[in-house]
Amino acid sequence: MHLKRLIVALILLPLIYLYIMYLPQGYFFLLLTCGSIIAMLEFYAMYRVTGILRYAGLFFGVSILCVSYVSKNLLKDIIPLSVMAIMGIRLFSKRNPVSSLSDIAPPVIGVFYIAGLATFQIQIREFGPEWIVLLYASVWASDSLAYYLGTLIGKKKLYVEISPNKTVAGAFGSLIGGAIGVLLLKIALITELSVTSALLIGITIGTTSVIGDLVESMFKRDAGVKDSGIIVPGHGGMLDKVDGVLFAGPMLYVILIVIGIK
Repeated sequence: MHLKRLIVALILLPLIYLYIMYLPQGYFFLLLTCGSIIAMLEFYAMYRVTGILRYAGLFFGVSILCVSYVSKNLLKDIIPLSVMAIMGIRLFSKRNPVSSLSDIAPPVIGVFYIAGLATFQIQIREFGPEWIVLLYASVWASDSLAYYLGTLIGKKKLYVEISPNKTVAGAFGSLIGGAIGVLLLKIALITELSVTSALLIGITIGTTSVIGDLVESMFKRDAGVKDSGIIVPGHGGMLDKVDGVLFAGPMLYVILIVIGIK
């Protein structure tokens, strides 16, 4: 399993780097949209969302991404309209009011949790492709060091009710990995970034990556599944691979605004 994870990473990472760095912004939007659709399908499968509510969730998730790509100022309009539409669809598609809230909640959460959080990556890409590379590379470094440090020396459990395999040592590894990842990207790709800002971004990404991973674990345990899917050999499903990025993206966007990246 470890070898399979490494082989997949060695093949995919250079291809993703070249795709993000050297193709126009629209290509990244297309990749992000496809990944979001797959992740939403996995989330809806976990919670057995079927029929028109599943298609409505996918439609409004893609709509939010498209609106964010065209103009982020329109998000304040499309988000409440999406919730209203999903509630209206449940009202008229199923006359029995029993379990209406439990029917509506997963489609709405899927839209916000995946597509809604992914919109921040569209805004980050406007600062330059190097920031998207930084986001994904630092989350990957965070996850990798957390995994290997937790496996080697992890004894004390971090949050056994949510994720029995995660350890305190792994959580510290995530913070260290995030910091190392951003510092390496500063040296290799974003030289104008100060060491202080790099450390702030790295530690923040390492922290939020752990939280994002735990949130997805919470959903999986609630739904009674081990992995969200099997689309990535040795790595689980799409949602398993982007859970940390979904949470780290908004935090990176806020930090870039605060430190004045244009």
